[in-house]
Amino acid sequence: MMDRINRSLTFIAEQPFLISYISDIQFLYQAAEFRKCILASIANAKHRIYLTALYLEDDEAGQEIWHALNQAKQNNPALEVVVLVDYHRAQRGLIGQAADSTNATFYQKFAQTYHSDFNIYGIPVKSRELFGVLHLKGFVFDDQVLYSGASLNNIYLNKKDRYRYDRYCLIKHNELADSFVNYIDNLIKGDYAVVPLNIAPIPTLTEMKGQHKQLRRHLKRAQYQYSGHVLPKKPEPDCIGIAPLAGFGARGNKLNQMIRHIFHSTRRELILFTPYFNFPAALSRDIAAMLRRGVSITLVVGDKTANDFYIPPSEPFKTIAGLPYLYEVNLRKFAKRHNKYIDQGSLNIHLWRHETNSFHLKGIYSDSQTMLLTGNNLNPRAWRLDLENGLLLQDKSGALADMQEKELALILANTTRINHYKQIETLEDYPQQVQRLLSRMRVFRADNMVKRIL
Repeated sequence: MMDRINRSLTFIAEQPFLISYISDIQFLYQAAEFRKCILASIANAKHRIYLTALYLEDDEAGQEIWHALNQAKQNNPALEVVVLVDYHRAQRGLIGQAADSTNATFYQKFAQTYHSDFNIYGIPVKSRELFGVLHLKGFVFDDQVLYSGASLNNIYLNKKDRYRYDRYCLIKHNELADSFVNYIDNLIKGDYAVVPLNIAPIPTLTEMKGQHKQLRRHLKRAQYQYSGHVLPKKPEPDCIGIAPLAGFGARGNKLNQMIRHIFHSTRRELILFTPYFNFPAALSRDIAAMLRRGVSITLVVGDKTANDFYIPPSEPFKTIAGLPYLYEVNLRKFAKRHNKYIDQGSLNIHLWRHETNSFHLKGIYSDSQTMLLTGNNLNPRAWRLDLENGLLLQDKSGALADMQEKELALILANTTRINHYKQIETLEDYPQQVQRLLSRMRVFRADNMVKRIL
């Protein structure tokens, strides 16, 4: 066991890092603050704006972002503006709603109406959205990177009454910003199936079959390029190491490898955030091994009512509304299996719930010196299907401690600790329609298939 710990500690220690300082790192703590930061950064950008998200929605917040980009480009024609979203997600309606108007038609309408001079590119990671999407995160404004797991719409940006809680970090570092920009430029300028969605007609994947194969091959190899350095064992005060990582597919996935090395190297305490409780088998085994060797684990998960697929029993039922209950079934099984560690206090499960808002946090704290900012949901879909990225922060001097403690305190403020697995509801407690759905899924073993792709 010690050999594995030492190997992982060595692996992380030998990772090339960009050198940053605490004065150049700022955490934001609210969705509304995140929205204000985006709009201010767009208005103040002088040279380049690169936005990467799963989607830019056709709603008030999405239109506000689009207008801000258009205004910034009109004010400064030399400003480089690039938006990157998922190709498939942009060309369908919301789940459960009619698809008579999509985000792509919104981009095209606004581009024509306002004569915009920038492109919104679509990336078809897989042939169908069900089998993998663009899940890269990170916005670049000149020499700053604003990193969050959030996409761009009303609820993520708290434009109206509700918000979807995430993590938000602003880092000023020119080479980090360059690495994000170069990664995207290689996608856009290569002979890949990457097309502007704001220009009709949008080519189909059948028309781009050869380029799509090249895109997938490229994504499996692509990594952020930067001139990193191994951190000294005793870095100067306030020094932070930052390493951008990308990952795609089950094999050779650098981000997945780093996540497992963080787990293996943790000696005292690990804190995990995930909105969908559905760990890959490898991480479930790692967590069990960590508990056996005495590591304290804090797991922060959204309550089923804080899941973005949750539909209150008072509203018409849709099949997709069964997902939050399926995740809760997973959580109860996990808690039951490890209940002795809950009793001992070495496993702390916190359920997040705040009014009608939803929970979307992801990431890892390890031993108060390693932090992973990521859009990775730590589930089988992220592990095998989606294109993911993350920022590894190494803080040997403890410079980030105050920000980390503040962020964690604000997150835990709206959580309830599970003191025994029986606190978590069972199938019999669920609405009748949910009971029937989950029972049928069990009979046909469809629940295991769903867990692998959602």
